[in-house]
Amino acid sequence: MTTPSSPRSERRAAGDASGTRPSRVGRNLPIAIGVGVSLGLVILASLMFRKEAFLGVVTVAACIAVWELRDGLARGKIKVPLVPSIVGAIAMITASFVGGGQALTVCFGLTCISVLLWRGADGVQDAIRDIVGGIFVAAYVPLLASFSSLLLRESDGAKRVAVFIIVTICSDIGGFAVGVVAGKHPMSPSISPKKSWEGAAGSALACVIAGVAAVTVILGGSWWAGAALGLAVVVSATVGDLTESTIKRDLGIKDMGSILPAHGGIMDRLDSLLLSAPVAWGLLTVFVPGP
Repeated sequence: MTTPSSPRSERRAAGDASGTRPSRVGRNLPIAIGVGVSLGLVILASLMFRKEAFLGVVTVAACIAVWELRDGLARGKIKVPLVPSIVGAIAMITASFVGGGQALTVCFGLTCISVLLWRGADGVQDAIRDIVGGIFVAAYVPLLASFSSLLLRESDGAKRVAVFIIVTICSDIGGFAVGVVAGKHPMSPSISPKKSWEGAAGSALACVIAGVAAVTVILGGSWWAGAALGLAVVVSATVGDLTESTIKRDLGIKDMGSILPAHGGIMDRLDSLLLSAPVAWGLLTVFVPGP
């Protein structure tokens, strides 16, 4: 009888076989950086080409994330209906771009009703658990992702989305850089052992700098609006990261997927962006009115 190898040992063996070892942060940095840069170029290219192209990127990413989250919840014996979840994701992201917040609200409500009816048709055994899981998936991924569509539909929407993404990514970059070099005090050892208070300080500094620079240069807004955006996003991005880590800990998995080498799944890259999207939309709407 053989003992199944752990994901960690499998990753170590894969690294040895390829002649490269994972870095001290638990992943192959050259590959991780290459994948991250490639994703950034795809997003940048779509924003520069047409708004609809970026909308397509968001829709595809959200649908994959829904699939990954559904698969992860299935390991906890929560069976989320796939069809209404995917259709609802497409509808919410598209409707919010075309019709704004009211259309998003209607589509979210219809998605929840669809999940209820679809799962109810399969019987009552564990139905409440699965329905709640389906509504959670609809709220966590496509509903939050749709706020990027609300940003995008403005006349300067491409610029607003760029600011939102730049500031949020800087939270991850600042936290990672400072955390690796000086991280000594874990923020939440039971949830995310590698996330430190020193890294959080690096995230805050990077977000504020990026917020001031992006808002003033790209949107022509006030420096204090950029600083406020940076401070708010560092909180939302950190909470988003810890939220997904909590879900994964509870389900007993390391990554939501494996589609992105050295990163995990799409959901693992959207965690901070999802919770930051409504924050960025709200603050930019109030403090940086469109032209």
